[in-house]
Amino acid sequence: MVLAAAAGPARAAAQHVAVTELQTGVTGVLAARDFWGAEAGLAWRPGGQLREAVSVALGRSGGAAGVRVRGAAQFVLTPGARAGASPYAGLGLAFVATEYAHGAGYLAVMLGLESAPRRSRGWYVEAGVEGGVRVAAGVRWRRFSRPT
Repeated sequence: MVLAAAAGPARAAAQHVAVTELQTGVTGVLAARDFWGAEAGLAWRPGGQLREAVSVALGRSGGAAGVRVRGAAQFVLTPGARAGASPYAGLGLAFVATEYAHGAGYLAVMLGLESAPRRSRGWYVEAGVEGGVRVAAGVRWRRFSRPT
């Protein structure tokens, strides 16, 4: 019991490391006008389980050039995992515009799975709803600050 109490604060401190993330991948949205494109994003985890993320996707929607911009707050279940995969969930806002149509805003809800959030690089897959059913996959690169 004494060992568990002593290990608890050390493990908690190890998880409270600020992380900056850069991601790139592909995304698709099945909607009245499907969207398929390449996506890039930037995120920050101030420590613990919260991630603040923004992403931009450029691609084709209904035969025209399109862009999707999304900002979200995400909850990473196991941010200190160095192996295996960690689920995450998020909520945010998305803006969509195409070459021939006015822009539209949507509530964005997502569920994802990423590999080893405590390693410098890993894959991710994500599904959600934001003006249609959205799927995405790619790679995240992470830079860690020193423990606080």
